[in-house]
Amino acid sequence: MAPPRSKKRRPTFRRLLKTSNVKLENKLKNRQMKQQNVAKKQRKEQKKLRAAVKDTIIRTPRPLETYKKRPEEEEEEEEFLETLPTDMMEEDDLQQMTAMARQASFVTRDLSSCAPVHSGKRRSSEVVRGYEKVPRKMARTEEKEVIHLLPIKDKSGVIPQSVERVIEKQPDDEEEEEEEAADGQEELENEEELASSVALTAEEREKLRVEKIRERKLHIAGLGSAIVSDPYSNVKRLKELRGMLMEADPCVAVTVRKLVMVSLMEIFKDISPTYRIRPLTPEEKATKVKKETQQLREFEEGLVSQYKFYLEDLEQTIKDWKQKKKKRSQAVGFQSYRGLAEVAVRCLCELLLALPHFNFHNNIIVVLVPLMNDSCKQVSNMCCDAIRKLFQQDRMGGASLAVVRVISGLVKNLNFNVRPEVLRTLLSLRIKEVEMKKDLEDTAPKKKFMNNKEKKKNLSRMQRKWKKAEEKLEKELLEAEASESNEKKIKVHTETLNIVFLIFFRILKKAQKSSLLPAVLEGLAKFAHLINLEFFDDLLNVLQNLIQSGDLTNRESLHCIQTVFTILSGQGDVLNMDPLTFYSQLYRMLPQLHSGAPNDDIIIVLQCLDAMLIRRKKQVTLQRAMAFIKRLSMLSLHVLPNASVGVLAANRAILHAFPKCDFLLDTEVQGSGFYLPELDEPEHCNAQNTALWELHTLQRHFHPVVRRLAAHLSQGAPSEGSAALSVDLSRRSPSELFNVYRVKDMTFNPPVAPPASKKKDRFVGGAMLLDAELQRRAERALSNNEEAELDFNPPNTHLLKV
Repeated sequence: MAPPRSKKRRPTFRRLLKTSNVKLENKLKNRQMKQQNVAKKQRKEQKKLRAAVKDTIIRTPRPLETYKKRPEEEEEEEEFLETLPTDMMEEDDLQQMTAMARQASFVTRDLSSCAPVHSGKRRSSEVVRGYEKVPRKMARTEEKEVIHLLPIKDKSGVIPQSVERVIEKQPDDEEEEEEEAADGQEELENEEELASSVALTAEEREKLRVEKIRERKLHIAGLGSAIVSDPYSNVKRLKELRGMLMEADPCVAVTVRKLVMVSLMEIFKDISPTYRIRPLTPEEKATKVKKETQQLREFEEGLVSQYKFYLEDLEQTIKDWKQKKKKRSQAVGFQSYRGLAEVAVRCLCELLLALPHFNFHNNIIVVLVPLMNDSCKQVSNMCCDAIRKLFQQDRMGGASLAVVRVISGLVKNLNFNVRPEVLRTLLSLRIKEVEMKKDLEDTAPKKKFMNNKEKKKNLSRMQRKWKKAEEKLEKELLEAEASESNEKKIKVHTETLNIVFLIFFRILKKAQKSSLLPAVLEGLAKFAHLINLEFFDDLLNVLQNLIQSGDLTNRESLHCIQTVFTILSGQGDVLNMDPLTFYSQLYRMLPQLHSGAPNDDIIIVLQCLDAMLIRRKKQVTLQRAMAFIKRLSMLSLHVLPNASVGVLAANRAILHAFPKCDFLLDTEVQGSGFYLPELDEPEHCNAQNTALWELHTLQRHFHPVVRRLAAHLSQGAPSEGSAALSVDLSRRSPSELFNVYRVKDMTFNPPVAPPASKKKDRFVGGAMLLDAELQRRAERALSNNEEAELDFNPPNTHLLKV
């Protein structure tokens, strides 16, 4: 029978390697611990030696131990000392004791140890070696007045040497004194200038000021032209030009600072490259490069640093104005802060639009976005216009995303107490495509048609070679175009729109009665077709509750209706619902629209009608369509001409979408019931029992386009024939016609001819009287200037007989 196998496993190579690494680590740790202990002992020894050196300076020996004795022991000791002879202590013993007291080994010896007192040469060598380890120069402080020198060794031991330290002023203090002296000189010069200016008359002071401004302008122009002509060599002059922002002359300080701000802004716009400058890595700095490359690096480094300092100066100017912070220098007064701040804001806005690709663009956004909500209307409008233009010119969406993020944080931090113009800037976003959930599979990275193995298996060597060349050529073409991929653009737009909807939904949930609600509803109406299906039900319920609350104005209610039907005409067509309440709400609001100059609500109505009746014609009943046509015809009678043109064009589109509504043009057709024009339910107002008599009235309208459209509709809105519309009218939407024929500055488009005068100054031949005698008297009375009474009694009796 075989012996039992040992349960102990044989260690593998990996385990041995692992254990060897552990051992090596442990050895390294032990070695480090030993080194630390040795260093600790050396530090303790040096500390003791330093203390000994300090004690040796004091020549008088001190007792090693001091303790308080009892009165009985003190009396016994005095009696014992009195009994001793006076010549018992010899002079040699006294000298030896003083020498021992002066030695460091004697002073620092631990009395509790059992080591011998005299350790010979070894002890003295250790003392000398330890003393050598003491630093030659101790830490200099203001309280010490002694400098320790190298000691002298003799038979008696180590004798330290020292000299008194000569106190000298530090260079920092000298520099501070120099700066104070320079400041004092400047103050004296300013005081002298002020005194001289006070002595001058007003005209002389103005001439002096004009001369100084002219000199500063020439200096600024010289620096600017030098920088722009050769920026690589003269980039250091930016610092000199930027230093003029601290102009100290009070009579020209404000003007010079404004000129320097604008000049630097234009210079940076000219010399900044079309790419973002990144900092160099240590490896790149260590490598040797060509002279041209080194010059380019120095230019980029100087440009970025000066641009950063310039932006900081602009930001500090704005902060001083907001905080009403008075500077130490009296060059600029409080009343000038606002003017400087406005110029600084204008410069930041220009740089935001001109250099969206350059460094510190996000820092400019962080400064300008809070100023959109500033109490100063001029500053706020300036920032809002700049952000709006940035949205319009931003194609890739990176800058827009940064701005929207800062706006979201601003609205949240201020607890929705922001101006509505801040949110209305979001309407300028160029977002047309986003990533929907149903499109995630399409936007996912597609699998390659063939991998390398399949290519080797299915393609010949020559085909693989051609395929590789084609892929390389496509890659080079994409690099040459330098265009961002469409997928990245859609991803950025999706993230931007998510933040925008987060702002809108947060306001709908927490601040429905704030002044931001109209801007929110307007934004939802514009971007409603991009909302995900998940939010449709909740959003429709919120909008319906808002309309039914009765707290909204006509324009806000119209925006709610527009949002609902924009959703339902887009992705919401999958929802099986009939928004009858929204149809009734719009039908109820039509007679309440403004008929005067502020008739911008009409264009929202036209957009709602297009989404409610034209696009959803399969879900709309004929009765509802006829009711809207009748009420729109009534609305066209009392609005401005451009609104009448838009409303009649909308009626034409509804007639084309619902051809059976043409019997509203026939007065002989009758249905059941009576038409109820004041009923606000389009389904139950019996619109089939009425006729469009308003079209006959509109055919006598003073505007020619209104007359043409009314005549066209009264004949059934034909597409061909003599009653058909011209191309410029038939191919335009109602909203376009509303804007084309808008009344501006009380001028009509096309011009309207004035009515002919019906007043006549004299009788004509067609107005002759039947009686000749009466006619003669009338002519004589009209020709006579004097007032005369007319006698209408017949002069002859034969008239009575007749």
